[in-house]
Amino acid sequence: MDFLTSHIEALIFCTTEPITIEDMQKCLSEMLATEVPNKDIEQSVEKLLHKYQRGDYAFQLYPIAQGYLFQTKPEYQASVANLLKFKSKKKLSKAALETLAIIAYKQPVTKTEVEQIRGVNCDYTFQRLLEKELISIKGKAESAGRPLLYATSQKFMEYFGINSIEELPQPKDFSPSNTEDEEKSHESANTENENTQE
Repeated sequence: MDFLTSHIEALIFCTTEPITIEDMQKCLSEMLATEVPNKDIEQSVEKLLHKYQRGDYAFQLYPIAQGYLFQTKPEYQASVANLLKFKSKKKLSKAALETLAIIAYKQPVTKTEVEQIRGVNCDYTFQRLLEKELISIKGKAESAGRPLLYATSQKFMEYFGINSIEELPQPKDFSPSNTEDEEKSHESANTENENTQE
């Protein structure tokens, strides 16, 4: 592996958050005391993407939140899940997930608009989501009182393992026909299980 690719591999490996091409370029240019073209960095990242797709690695390089991050491959999820139980990363509450979903699909949105949809006061939930950096303030609305506008953050995309908001499930994915098909498949599976038991 060439010199530049090795250094990029080290940069990505040591970070706990997705690192962008721009951030790599700044680090490498300062270290080498010369301008490193983004094109060269992108080519090196492509080499690393192909390298870690091979089956002899338990982790892979993933594009997430406009950056790159090493993550364990899906087939090792069970082992990692057991480890994470001991790490006890606190999960989001149902209220937080509901609020976050509304913000994700309606953004930018005011707290009042979210509260109208949920039907409850969301002061505490908004505070918690801001503390976790899953949402951020994106300005003020033009309506009376100029209330704050909220939107999802980079941390939101990292948390849910997506590269852009466009990757969120769309309303068509929750259509009645899809739901009915899923219910029928569950019913069919249950019937087969009952027949097997008999």
